Amino acid sequence: MKWTSLKAKALLASSTLMSTLAVAGPDLGAAEKQATNWSAIIMFVAFVGFTLLITKWAAKKTTSTNDFYTAGGGITGFQNGLAIAGDYMSAASFLGISALVFSSGFDGLLYSLGFMVGWPIVLFLIAERLRNLGKYNLSDVVSFRLEEKPVRTLAAVSSLVVVAFYLIAQMVGAGQLIKLLFGLDYNIAVVIVGLLMMAYVIFGGMLATTWVQIIKAVLLLSGATFMAFMVLKSVGFSFSNMFSQSIEVYSQVRNISLDDAAKIMGPGSLAKNPIDALSLGLALMFGTAGLPHILMRFFTVKDAKEARKSVVYATGFIGYFYLLTFIIGFGAILFVSNNPQFLDVAKAAMTGKLELVGGSNMAAIHLSEAVGGDLFMGFISAVAFATILAVVAGLTLSGASAISHDLYANVFRKGKTTPESELRMSKIATLALAIFAMILGIMFEKQNVAFMVGLAFSVASCANFPVLVLSMFWRGLTTRGAVIGGLVGLVMAVSLIILSKAVWVDTLAISDVPVVSLNGPAIIAMPLAFFCCWFFSVTDKSARAERERKAYEAQFVRSMTGIGASGASDH
Repeated sequence: MKWTSLKAKALLASSTLMSTLAVAGPDLGAAEKQATNWSAIIMFVAFVGFTLLITKWAAKKTTSTNDFYTAGGGITGFQNGLAIAGDYMSAASFLGISALVFSSGFDGLLYSLGFMVGWPIVLFLIAERLRNLGKYNLSDVVSFRLEEKPVRTLAAVSSLVVVAFYLIAQMVGAGQLIKLLFGLDYNIAVVIVGLLMMAYVIFGGMLATTWVQIIKAVLLLSGATFMAFMVLKSVGFSFSNMFSQSIEVYSQVRNISLDDAAKIMGPGSLAKNPIDALSLGLALMFGTAGLPHILMRFFTVKDAKEARKSVVYATGFIGYFYLLTFIIGFGAILFVSNNPQFLDVAKAAMTGKLELVGGSNMAAIHLSEAVGGDLFMGFISAVAFATILAVVAGLTLSGASAISHDLYANVFRKGKTTPESELRMSKIATLALAIFAMILGIMFEKQNVAFMVGLAFSVASCANFPVLVLSMFWRGLTTRGAVIGGLVGLVMAVSLIILSKAVWVDTLAISDVPVVSLNGPAIIAMPLAFFCCWFFSVTDKSARAERERKAYEAQFVRSMTGIGASGASDH
C-alpha cells in the first residue's frame, strides 16, 4: 500500500509539542490490550521478587530519618552515579526518544544531547556545595541563611508540583505499557505500580530505592547495549551504512524520494523555530539542576568528594544511554518500519501514514523482538516497567521529604519534632502520595500527558534553579527576594504551559487557538525569576536582610570546606 509522507506531519508535531516531546517523548496514548506476554511477565515477577527481597533487607537498616531520606550517607560515589542514572533514565526517554528518531531522524539526536547539557552545571556549580550545605533535600540549602518558614514552604510547594506532574506521566506510562504488553487491565497496572512504589519507599526508604535504581540502570544499559550492538552488527559496524540504509528504507515505506528521505539526516523543527529551541535548551540545561529527586541523591554519599564522583559517573552512564537511544531509533527504521508483523495496517489505512502496533512509542519494543526474539522482547518490556518503578520510587521519596521534613517538621512544628514522629509522617506522606498518584494515573488515562514531564523540567528551571543557585553564590539574596522570585518563576512557568497549544488546545481542548504561541516557558519565566530575586533583594533594606547578607560568609566557608556538614568530617 502507499504511505503518505510522514515528514511534514512529524515535524509539525515536533514543533507544536517541542518542549514536551524532548523530555517525555510522544504520549503512549490509549494502547489496546494485547495477548499476554508470558516471558515479560515471568521476568517482571522475577525482578519484583528480587527487589522486594532488597526492600526487606533495607527495612532492617532503615531505623532513622537519616536512613530513610539519605540511606545514612553510606552510598559510594560509583553506586550513587548508577542510581542517579537509574533515576534520570525514564521509560519515557527510552521509548520516546527512540520513537522520535524513528519518525523524525536527526532531531532525535538533538533531543538526546539536550539531556546531557545540564550535567556540567550540576557537576561544577551544584553538587559539592549542595552536599556541604544540606542535610536531606534542596530546601535545607536554600533556607540555610534565610528565614525558614517562607523559603521552605516555597521550595516544598515547587518540589511537589514537579513531583506531581512527573508522577502522573510515569503512572500513565506504566499503565499503558503494561496494558499493551502484559495483557493486564489499565487500572490494575496503575494500582500495581502504586503498591510496589509504596512498598519500596515505606519499608526500605532511600536504601531500597537506591538499589532498585542501580539494578534497573544495569538492566536498561545492558538491554539497550545489546539492541544497539545487533543493529550495528547488521550494518557492518558502520554508521555511514546505517544512515544510508535508513534513508533508503525511510524512502520506500513512506513512498517519498531519496532526496526527501535524506532530510531526516539534518535538523528539522529545531532550526525552524529558534525561540522554542532556545527555551527548550534552557529548560533542559537548568531544569536538571533543579529536579528535587535528582538533587536529593547527593545527600546519600558521605562527603562532597563522593558527590562529585557521583556526577561524573552519572554523566558517563547517561551520555552512553542517550547515544544508544539514537542508534536504536535508526535500528527501528531498518528493522521495524518495513516488517509487516509490527505494522498496524488497519489504522494506517484510516490515517494514511505509517502506524506501528501499539503506537510509535513501541518502536524500541518492536526492535527488541526483531533482533532478539520473543524472550528478549520480554526482557526489554520488563526493564521498561522496572524503569518506571525506579523513577516513581525516587519521585515519591522526594515528595515525602518535602511534606514531612519541610512542611511538617520545619514549617508547622518549627523544628520541635522527634526523629520518630518525622519518620512516621514520612511514611504517611508516602502512602498519601502513592494513592494520589494512582488516582491521577487512572483519571488521566486517555489524556496526552507527555507535556507534564516537560512541565516538571520547566518548573524546576524557573522556580527551583534560580533560588538554589543564588542562595549559594550571591550574598545579596534575601528571604523577600527568594520567595517572590521563586513564586514568580513557579506561577509563570505553570501559567505559560497551560496557555500553550500543548495544553490549551491539544489536551484541554478549550479552543482551537492557544492563548500564547510559545511552547516552552523557560525563556520568559526563568530570566524573570532571576530578575525578581535580584530586584526584591537589593531593594530590601530591613534588619533581617542585613543579617542574611552577613551570614553569607559563614555559609560560603561551609559550602567550600564541608566543615559542619552532615556526615562530613571536620577539617
